[in-house]
Amino acid sequence: MKTEALFETTARPVEMKRSDWLLGVIGVLKPRETSLLVFIGFCSAVVAGGGQPEAGNLGLALAAITLGSAGANGLTNYLDRQVDGRMQRTVRRALPAGLVKPPEKVLPLLLALLIAGLALAWLLHPLAFVAGLVGTIAAVIARKTWATHILGGVSGAAPVAVGWLAIDHSPGLPLLLLSLLIMVWVPIHVWSLMMAYRKDYLKAGVNMFPVTRPVSQAIKVFPVLSAALYGLSIGLWQAADFGWFYFALANALGLAVFLASLRLLKSGVGWDAWRIYKLSAYPYLGLIFLAMCIDLWL
Repeated sequence: MKTEALFETTARPVEMKRSDWLLGVIGVLKPRETSLLVFIGFCSAVVAGGGQPEAGNLGLALAAITLGSAGANGLTNYLDRQVDGRMQRTVRRALPAGLVKPPEKVLPLLLALLIAGLALAWLLHPLAFVAGLVGTIAAVIARKTWATHILGGVSGAAPVAVGWLAIDHSPGLPLLLLSLLIMVWVPIHVWSLMMAYRKDYLKAGVNMFPVTRPVSQAIKVFPVLSAALYGLSIGLWQAADFGWFYFALANALGLAVFLASLRLLKSGVGWDAWRIYKLSAYPYLGLIFLAMCIDLWL
């Protein structure tokens, strides 16, 4: 079985551009990842409102999720800056690249964003505040340990919970399934990336699952998680009473991720892990949440 990880290239010199300080700060906030969290939080609010959430609460929820997610993502970027500086994949991020010097300069902004996001969540509902607070704590503790991506699932589910609780203050089975969907999705997404860049992670001293296990063993987790993701998406169809549009797309996306995991199990090659990573991001998570909204609007 082939077990090579791909994308092991020679690192190129990093150019220090002090004039790009503002772009560096924006980069610290991980705008791409933050936008995905805001989107799934928006979709969760739409589902909670039966397709027509109250506009005022929806606006406050989006503001709270945007500020809180940006602050939490920035704080994890700050905490991981030294490891990022040792990895070829992440060495060009703003903090390792020295675009914000010293890195501590960004902390007041990050804390302000978190506080503002949590304050807005409190205005929406105490349960929304609790969800945001738990998500923030889960995002920043136990970084680069065995628990990182389990806790990452909790933090990833926080925008969904805040969006839902901003509209419907009574959490139920649909919200639980939405949260579990995110909690299963996070390790699929992140662990597939780690498998693709396995040697890079090991060289950087990231001694955690899945890179610490032999490839032939570590990849066995992906079909299991993919099957669980598929099952949760179909369970959500029943619990939230979605229609056939969501059902069809959930089946297509779930099967695509599951078949990609089987392909990785057969090949053990880093390129197939990279495919799962790319498929699981916006194509899977973005589309399945979009399908929930469209299903209610049709």
